[in-house]
Amino acid sequence: MSTVIEQPVEARLVAAAPRMPSIPATLHYDRRDPFAVRMTFPAPATLEGVDVCWTFSRELLAAGMREPEGHGDVRVRPYGWDRTVLEFHAPEGTAVIHVRSGELRRFLQATGELVPVGLEHLQLDLDHELAELMRGTC
Repeated sequence: MSTVIEQPVEARLVAAAPRMPSIPATLHYDRRDPFAVRMTFPAPATLEGVDVCWTFSRELLAAGMREPEGHGDVRVRPYGWDRTVLEFHAPEGTAVIHVRSGELRRFLQATGELVPVGLEHLQLDLDHELAELMRGTC
C-alpha cells in the first residue's frame, strides 16, 4: 500500500477581474507526516515564478469545508454547496482560491482510508525522530 496520496485539483484564483483563471494545483498527503496536507502550485501560477507549496493541517481542511476555520497563514471556508475557499496569507500578499468541494472530499476520503482520523499518532515513530535529533550531540 502506498504511503503517499497526490491528487491534482483545479483551483480558481479570485481576482479583481471578472474572469477567474483556472490554475492547476496538487494536494499531497504523506502517511509519514500524518497530520499535514500540502497544496502545491506550479511556477507559472505564482508571482515568484517558482513552485509554491503550502502546508497546513488535514483537520483545518476538513473543518473549513463545514464552517470558516483558520486564523493564521491558511484559512478555509465553505462557499456555497460546491466550492471551498482557501486563503493563503504571506508577506507578499494574499491569494484566494476556490476549489470544488467534491475534489476536496475525495482527497480527504482517500487520506482517511490511508490514515484514519484520530489515529495519526500511530504513524509517528517518536523514538526514531528523537534519535535523529540527538545524533551527533554527545
